[in-house]
Amino acid sequence: MNRTVSHLALAAGLVFGAAAVHAATPAELATKAGCAVCHQPTAKGLGPSYQEIAKKYKGQAGAPALMAERVRKGSVGIFGKLPMTPTPPARISDADLKLVIDWILKTP
Repeated sequence: MNRTVSHLALAAGLVFGAAAVHAATPAELATKAGCAVCHQPTAKGLGPSYQEIAKKYKGQAGAPALMAERVRKGSVGIFGKLPMTPTPPARISDADLKLVIDWILKTP
């Protein structure tokens, strides 16, 4: 009996431990934060594609900080007339936002 309980506990630990180890990809983080409502990898939606954003900011040393500020505060007139609403830390942490921005900037 004790051995069965031990094996079940080990199996549960492996299953749930493996699930806890999965780190969300930047694409998953962006989708969870609501970015995918307006932005797509290569196609224009309500907002510019991630590819278009990457092209605009390519080679700009201050691009990550500028992009983070625009995400947090919102912006208008950068890619057209439609405003981008602010995205608060409650929807995506600063650390996850940095991962997403770095990923977008690496988009070919």
